[in-house]
Amino acid sequence: MTELIDKGVWVEIHTIVLHPGERAPQIPEDTAKIPLEMRVKGFLIEPARLGDQAQIVTAAGRRLRGRLDAINPAYRHGFGAPIPELSTIGQELRALLAQQDADDA
Repeated sequence: MTELIDKGVWVEIHTIVLHPGERAPQIPEDTAKIPLEMRVKGFLIEPARLGDQAQIVTAAGRRLRGRLDAINPAYRHGFGAPIPELSTIGQELRALLAQQDADDA
């Protein structure tokens, strides 16, 4: 059994958006033969194990569900593994700005 991954950990989920028979008729034949897949990174909402169905919240605030595929996934474009301390900066800044707006009102 795999280890339980804690809520709030940066993870990647995977889901099939469209199966081959559901793809648009105008796409190329070779493309129509494969599923349309989605891989998304975000923060785990509830503890889960690799391979489980899990829900995440993305850096943009979207909630998505899919199969949990990776813990602390690296971006594959060459910038290396994410730095956990930096992954929450956007959320923290939004909270500070919202508090400032509330204080100014």
